[in-house]
Formats: sequence, C-alpha cells, structure tokens
Amino acid sequence: MPANTTASSPKKKKGRRARLLVLVLVLALVAGVGYGAYWSISTVRASFPQTTGSIELEGLGGRVEVKRDDYGIPQIYADSDEDLFRAQGFVQAQDRFWEMDVRRHMTSGRLSEMFGSGQVETDAFLRTLGWRQVAQQEYDTKLSPETKKYLQAYADGVNAYLEGRSAEELSVEYAALAFTNDYKPEPWTPVDSVAWLKAMAWDLRGNMQDEIDRSLLTSRLSEQQIRDLYPSYPYDRNKPIVQDGGIDPATDEFDPAAEPTGPGEGDGGDGTGTGTGNGTGSGTGSGTGTQGTGDGTGASSGDTSGSPAGAAAGLNSQLGALADTLDAIPALLGPSGSGIGSNSWVVSGDYTTTGKPLLANDPHLSPQLPSLWYQMGLHCREVSDACSFDVAGYTFSGMPGVIIGHNQDIAWGFTNLGADVTDLYLEKLNGDSYLVGGQEKKLTTRKEVIKVAGGTDKTITVRSTGHGPLVSDRSDELGKVGERAPVSNAAPDRGSGYGVALQWTALQPGKTMDAVFRLNRAKDFTSFRAAAKDFEVPSQNLVYADTEGHIGYQAPGRIPLRAEGDGSVPAPGWDPKYKWDGYIDFEELPYEFDPKRGYIVTANQAVVDADKYPYLITQDYGYGARSQRINDLIESKIRGGGKISTEDMRTMQMDNSSEIAKLLTPYLLKIDISDSYVREAQKLLEGWDYTQEPDSGAAAYFNAVWRNVLKLAVGNKLPKELRVEGECLSVLPADSTAPDDDLTERVRECGQRDADSAQPDGGDRWYEVVRRLLKDADNEWWRSPATRTDEATDTRDGLLARAMEDARWELTAEMGKDASSWSWGRLHQLTLKNQTLGTEGPGFLQYILNRGPWNLGGGEAAVNATGWNAASGYDVVWVPSMRMVLNVGEWDKSRWINLTGSSGHAYSAHYTDQTDKWANGELLDWAYGPEAVQAATVDTLTLVPPGQSAP
Repeated sequence: MPANTTASSPKKKKGRRARLLVLVLVLALVAGVGYGAYWSISTVRASFPQTTGSIELEGLGGRVEVKRDDYGIPQIYADSDEDLFRAQGFVQAQDRFWEMDVRRHMTSGRLSEMFGSGQVETDAFLRTLGWRQVAQQEYDTKLSPETKKYLQAYADGVNAYLEGRSAEELSVEYAALAFTNDYKPEPWTPVDSVAWLKAMAWDLRGNMQDEIDRSLLTSRLSEQQIRDLYPSYPYDRNKPIVQDGGIDPATDEFDPAAEPTGPGEGDGGDGTGTGTGNGTGSGTGSGTGTQGTGDGTGASSGDTSGSPAGAAAGLNSQLGALADTLDAIPALLGPSGSGIGSNSWVVSGDYTTTGKPLLANDPHLSPQLPSLWYQMGLHCREVSDACSFDVAGYTFSGMPGVIIGHNQDIAWGFTNLGADVTDLYLEKLNGDSYLVGGQEKKLTTRKEVIKVAGGTDKTITVRSTGHGPLVSDRSDELGKVGERAPVSNAAPDRGSGYGVALQWTALQPGKTMDAVFRLNRAKDFTSFRAAAKDFEVPSQNLVYADTEGHIGYQAPGRIPLRAEGDGSVPAPGWDPKYKWDGYIDFEELPYEFDPKRGYIVTANQAVVDADKYPYLITQDYGYGARSQRINDLIESKIRGGGKISTEDMRTMQMDNSSEIAKLLTPYLLKIDISDSYVREAQKLLEGWDYTQEPDSGAAAYFNAVWRNVLKLAVGNKLPKELRVEGECLSVLPADSTAPDDDLTERVRECGQRDADSAQPDGGDRWYEVVRRLLKDADNEWWRSPATRTDEATDTRDGLLARAMEDARWELTAEMGKDASSWSWGRLHQLTLKNQTLGTEGPGFLQYILNRGPWNLGGGEAAVNATGWNAASGYDVVWVPSMRMVLNVGEWDKSRWINLTGSSGHAYSAHYTDQTDKWANGELLDWAYGPEAVQAATVDTLTLVPPGQSAP
C-alpha cells in the first residue's frame, strides 16, 4: 500500500482542463443507458495515477525517483538495473495498463476472454499463427539470463501496481467492461512483453499483401497489365539508402568501400519467378542469383478445371478470403501493412550548425489513442556494472527498455526495411498429410481452446506443414483453396483443393529482446552493429550517430534466401525447389559508416541497387518519393553553402510537397475545359506550388482529381477482391468477350476489401504507374467505358478531363459550390480512436474515449506522411506517430513530440495534450541531463522498498 497518497500536481491550466473534462464525462455517463446510474466523478478519477509523494514497492533494492514534466513524461532514476526496470513496469502500468492488457490478449489470441464472441475468429487466426508459443520458446531457449532478469523485474513492477486494485482503479475501460462480464486481469509475465515483438513484426512483415494482390489480379488483368501496376524501382531517379560498396569476395562480407557485386555473384542459387496471369501458374522465368529477375510468368497447361479466367477466379475467392482475414486482425501499426513506413535521416557535423551530427526520425504508423509510443528516460544515478543504463526515448507500453532514442554516447532511429520475410505456399493436402517432392508427410497438429466471455468455449485444431501454419483452415472459403487455382501441369491433382501455409521469419524463436538492451547500452558503431545483429525481426533500417561525430547505417534482420522463386506470388509447396535456403549472413547485409556525401536517408526506399547486390531483399520496396525529397532538401542546403540546424530538420519533417502534383498538374492545366463550373476549379491549380497545407484549396482539388484519375484508369478495372467494400460497379463478367461499351451484358459487382487497404491506394507505387503512362497518351489504361451519364474516354486527356469534372462535383458535395472556400484540411481529417471500446463499444463510450477531428496538411508519400487511401476517401489512415530531432552530444537541445500524450486514461490532462502541437508541426524540449530534467520536473514520485520512507 502507498505510504503517501498525495495526488498529482500538474500545472493549474491543465488541472482546470482535466476537471472540466471529468464533468463532461460524468454528464455523458449519466446520459448513458444502463451505465450512468453506476458511474461518478470518483469512478472516473479512481484510475488516475499517483505521481507525487511516495509508494512502497515490493522487491526494490533501493529508492527510485520518478520525475514527470508538464506533459507527464517520466524520467526514472535508480541505483540498479533491476530497480530501473521494476520501476518502468510500475510506471507504465500506472499510465497504460489497459492498453498493455488488450495488447497481450491480442498477441496470445485471447481477445474473446475480454470482449466476447465477436473476437473468436480473430483469436482463431492468431492462435494459428502461434505468436505466444514462439514468444515462450524465445524466452525459454534464446534470451540471455540478463535479459530474462530485466523482463522479470519489469513484470514484477507491473504486478506490484495491479495488486489490490479494483477494475475502476485500473481504468475507465475496465469499469465499463465490468458491466458486461466478470473479467479480471491476470498477473503480467515476461513472455507478455516478448510477445509484443511478434505483433510489431506482423504489421511490418513486408509484401504479403502484395503477394496476395498480384494473384488476385489474374482474374481480370493480363500478365503485362499486372507488370504495368508493379513497375520496376526507379534507381536512376530515387537513390537507394546504401549508394556504394558490395560484398568483398575475399572476406564474403559487405564492405562499403568494395566494388559492387551484382546478381549471381553471391552464394544464392538460380532464381526463378512464379507465374501470374490468366491460366498461368508456377511457370519459371530466367533469373540469376537469388534475384529471380525474370518475368516470372509461364503458360499453364494441363488441368485448369475450366476456363483460365474461371480458374483464376477460383483462386481469387480463397485469397480474397485470406485478405479479409488479415483485415480483421487489429492493425496496431498500420492498415494491413499498407503505408507502413517512416522517415529517418542523419547529417554529419560537417554540414550542421552544431558541428555534431543531427538525427531525425518519424515512424509512420496507424493513428491510435493512446499513441503506440511512450516517452521516458531510464537513468542510473551512476553508470556502473550494477546499473548500466542512461537512455531516453520512445518505448512501447508493456516492454522494458527504449526502442528509439539515445544514450550518453550514441543516437539511433528506425524505419521499416520492408524485407520480404513471408511466403504463402499452396499445399496439396490429403487427410492428415501433405505432399512434398512426391512423398506424403504428416501434418503437425495441436488443439487450442478459446475461452469466450459470456459464451461457450470453442476448440480449434491448428495444422501446420513444414512451411508453417495452414492459414487456410481459418475460413470456409480458404478451406477450399485451390479448387480451380491456376497451376502448371506439373502440379498434383487438385482433389478437393489446395491449402495455404504461411512461412514467416517471426515464427522462429530469435533474440530481438536481447538486441533492445544491447542497443540501449551501445557506445560506438562496433557495439551498435553487434546489437543490430540480434535484431532479427522485424527487419528495420537502423540509422546511427555518436558524440565522436560519426554517422552510420545498418540493415539487420533475418532475411530468407529462396532456392527458387522471388516471393512475389504464392509458391507450390509440393515442389521442394521452392524452399528457403537459409538466410543472408549478417556480415553480408548492407551498411554505411561516415559516407563521403555526409548524410544518410532512409524512408523505405530500396536499401541497395539490385543490380549491385547478389541477394534478394524484396521485390516490393517503397518507390522512393519521400526519400528522394529528403535527399533533395539536404542537398539543396549543402550545395547552397548553408549549414543544417535543428529547426531545419524539423521543417523537413513537415514538408508537404507532392511529387505526383508536380508531375501531373502541368498536364491538367493544358486541358481546355469548356465547362465554366469545372474551369473554376481548374484555376485553383494555376500558380500552385504543390504544397499541401491544411488551408490549401488547390491541394484539395488536386488530390480529388488524383483520386478520380486512379479510379477511372485503374480502380474500376480491378477485381472486386481489391476494391472498397460496398462500392458497387456495373462491369462485364471476367470471361465476357463483349466490348467495353456494351452496357447490356454488364452485371452489378461490389467491392470486398477493407477501406484502409483497398487499391489503388494512391501511394508512390501509383506515382510510378502514372508517370510511365503519361508518356503514352493513347495507352489502353486511359480507356474508361461509358456510363449512363458519361461518355467513354480513349485518351489520356479525355480521362484527365473526366477526372477533373468528377472531382469538381465530388468536392461540391463535400464542401459547397464556392471553390474558393475549399481547403485540404476539411477533407483530410484525423480522428483519434481508442483501439478497443473506442471503435467497438457503445456510441456514448466512443464519444467519451475518442478525440478529434483535426484538419491536417501533408499527404500520401509526402515527407509529412499523413497518409490517406485514394480508393476510399481522404481521411487520415496513417501518420508520423512521433517526431524527434536529436542534437547529438548536446542532448538537452534535442526535441520530440508524441501523437497523443503519455496517459491512456481518457480524462487525464495528458491523454492528448501533445496532439495540437503535433498537428502544427511543433516539437517539445527534451530534457535528458540531470539538471535539465530537474528544471523540467513538476511532479516527483518516490518508490521505496517496504518499510522504508522517502527522505
């Protein structure tokens, strides 16, 4: 029990705001049917954490101080590592335990225990993946004793907070949940922390969605059309991260100074592509090394069980069901992996106003409330063998240590590397066995019992092949996968169809948790790389700077080598040639150290030129729009003889420039528009500088035109499995031979894809698609069939004119007839939603837990990447989830901001107290040193061993 129960003491203005919000909450609860009679101000405030005075904490070896600033950000001071992490667990549970508890139920496939039968299918899929089992194996067999000690101390701190607290003392959400079931939280375990790494790896898994989509496209598009929609990476225009170096043949290690080694010069075997297209299957295309650089297409022969289009449609129905299942998984980091990206760059002190490196990072993730990130500092009062951490930055609630940030000597940032670490395999099943190389092998099976709050338990059987779990078992549609799947004549008899198995690097135990602690204590580039070696999943781009003036980059991760195939579409599981043949050795992964150009930029572009590196990392990098814009901004400053400041780095993070607008607007302005109503909108683009500020009418109109260009040129031609759910079109059947303008044979067909992951999403892949089409004014993609209200288009300018007209009417409906009153921010809004009851709870509870909207600038593939999906609308679906600029060596001059705030309690003063500043592009001062922290401190909580009192 606490020795002192003094309440927190935020500044007066925040205290007044919090009291007003509490009153609003109580009024809302009183109005809530079935709830209001039970709730009161004391219920709402009961979960607010104690942040001053002292608390006795079981297991502490000495006194620990928790100093919080005006934004509730904690800095923890202790004399031993165990005390530091025990206190971290306690403090994070104070602020965020509901989030932590929901997250661990998600990672273990136990959401039904909290929320009832509606989560059974999600739980079944997550149990099939087996995240929790893999996390347990990691803890039991892979992690160091030191890491286990830290994880246990963290868990002890969380449990010390839980002990003796009622539901309403933990959070408002628990108080609400108590009305529907008798759920009570279990003690926290070390494996709960490790399992979160699997959720992070899932959302950063690479090209699995592209692998599905390419297969789905075969029902409507030809092989060439599919290639049109997946253009090659523009290495000549958008620079990769690592611009020099290669594998040194003498050492078989990557050397930034070595001559590049192209495909076929490494240890990988011959590569082949996997077939796509109508009636095509596992055909092979020529390739070298592991690049699989051939077309990857091959004509299917033999049994196709009907027409090629029908065969493709058979596969599409099952893969479409898999896509639906993926959409149902809680998107903790981003919508089905789409748009998952980040910016991070570092500039040498030779080009900065400080004379030391500057490092910026802003990960682009799904907006959520509270933010995924939790800011804090972990400080040993005196760094020694007994207490070895002095680190600050961003971490995840539920996980000890710091994920992104700095210590006394080095700084680091992350972006998603996007390595292809997942493959889907078609499997020939026969009862309890599957076929490999002409032989039957036994499936591995296990039973899982899903407990359901207020309902009956459900038992499922999880089956796995040598490739991985059979994800096709998780839906009736997927259970029939392959009934008419297009495959080559070498494929085994279909029987009742093929299954689909998932091979994924994160389903193998690893040591990433070890890497986190090693990274927190790294002192130089050598120890930084040693830590990165253990950062196996998810594979990330790591940028680096240190107080000695060095900058660097490392690509870590467990990245598979494929004996055949390139991972672009599902592989034939019965053919042993399509196996994973080990992983790229860490020593052969690209890195840079003090490159001559004086800066390093990572923004999800290609890591290294594929023609200069022998191994396949992925076929599906981001296309480099953001990264090249950052490169250009840095280069323009350097070429002009200027020095880059902390403020310059912040300004770059807020850059709203649209690359596709620069490319497309000149074409739009050349079109002769006779309709004065449409011409009024077109005039908005005249003199526009292509920036997407919230108050920009030109940005609003351009983005509406862009959305309609994609819809007319591509979106309406895609199969229903990729189009937005509920949006219906009159289309010709896939096997129809009627001309496009024949309206008599058309049928009504409705989209099936979740709005956030539908295509075309408008990202920089689509920039490249349209860039290439613009040069060919008569390309078939510019043809759009007639409707009952519109004439057909046959040329580029005809389609662009129609898109401009459609955009004019769309925005008139959205914002009124007066085009001069339009603004991008009114279309492009961010609403922050609590990820559980804020999306699925009663309406009044959603009102209580959610915040917004905010009118935002920025846009898709801009540096200020407030992403939106052009297939579904303009709402913000991913954001820079935090921003930081690290002033290396002068740490107290660093700046940072979070999307929301430090607290997960809906009416805490720190629930969304950073959001307005985040939306405006502002950064907060980031105190690190003892004097700066003390100057910023408004609340101090002392944690003491039982029986001791605070001094």
